[in-house]
Amino acid sequence: MAMNQLKKFSSVNTALIVMNVILFLIPDFLGFLLPWDSLFEKGTMIPLLVAEKGEYYRLFTSMFLHFDIRHLLNNMLVLFVLGERLEDYLGHGRYLLFYILCGIGANLISLLFYLRSGELFTMSAGASGAIFGVTGGLIWIVYRNRGRIGDINSRQLVLMAALSLYLGFSSTGVNNAAHVGGLVTGMLLGIPFHRWVSRAGNSR
Repeated sequence: MAMNQLKKFSSVNTALIVMNVILFLIPDFLGFLLPWDSLFEKGTMIPLLVAEKGEYYRLFTSMFLHFDIRHLLNNMLVLFVLGERLEDYLGHGRYLLFYILCGIGANLISLLFYLRSGELFTMSAGASGAIFGVTGGLIWIVYRNRGRIGDINSRQLVLMAALSLYLGFSSTGVNNAAHVGGLVTGMLLGIPFHRWVSRAGNSR
């Protein structure tokens, strides 16, 4: 039991959650070194700065920033529930790679959407694009495993994704392009990653 708890505590998914929480708390404890305004000015995804100034790092850094405590808690709760399942299936290294690729893919699609719509100064941030990617990847992998992995099944995942998308589209100030982009990216990446794990014999 203790070993299982230690394994979970030291997992990549736990590290991702801790990183998101720390970056959210940094301005409160180290505001004299890194004010909130400075952190968000330098790290969020702003289409104009990415496209015209070449600040492509924002596609990555914005994945770990959140605007308020509710934003953070909602994302981390879903990541806690789903991320452990996907990491257990993919393994630590593959899961980290999958998560980062989903987050960047979601931000790229969001970037293209805002550039086409002319919303060049829209500031966006959050882990939800990558988390939708985790959901999309699980949908494909669960489908390929006869509709179930552990205690989750394809119906639960599809309902969760549909409900999350509905809540996003029915709310204001939500980057729905990143949500849809993350979900699609995750499902597409689920195909090669599932094959990768299958060829490796599910080795962790």
